[in-house]
Amino acid sequence: MPRFFTLPEAESLIPEVERLLQSCTQSRQDYERAQRELSAFAERVTLAGGTAFDPGKVSPVRQRKDSAVQILSAAVEGLENIGCQLKDLDAGLIDFPTLYYGEEVLLCWKRGEAGIGFWHKVADGFAGRRPVDSEFLCNHRGDSSTEL
Repeated sequence: MPRFFTLPEAESLIPEVERLLQSCTQSRQDYERAQRELSAFAERVTLAGGTAFDPGKVSPVRQRKDSAVQILSAAVEGLENIGCQLKDLDAGLIDFPTLYYGEEVLLCWKRGEAGIGFWHKVADGFAGRRPVDSEFLCNHRGDSSTEL
C-alpha cells in the first residue's frame, strides 16, 4: 500500500532524503573506484601471463567494494522506508506520492531545489512537471492512511 504525502510532510523529509541521497552517491562512487582498481589488478595479472599476485593488495579493495554495496543498499532501503521514490540518483530526483482530485500523482523534488515546487502525473515523469500552484494546493490531499 503506497503512502501518500501532504506537501508539508514531504518537505519536512527533504533533509533526511538529502542525507540518504548523499550516502547513495558517495557509496556508488566508492564502489566504482574499487571496481576500477580490481579491474586494473585483473588486467595486470592477465598481462603478466597469469602469474601470482599479492592477495593482500586485492582483499582490502574487495572489502571496500562490498562495504560500498552494503551502504548503498541501506541508503536506498532508507528512502524506500520513508515512502518516497528514487527516480534518478545522478540528478538526485525524488518523487513523493500524493493525491490530486483523487488521482495518484507525484510531488517532484530534485537535489538542489529549496523545496518541492513541482508535481506530475505518474505516467508523465519529470518531463511533465507542473508547478505547485494555488489550484494544486487547494485540491491535493496526501492522507497517509488513504489507499487507492
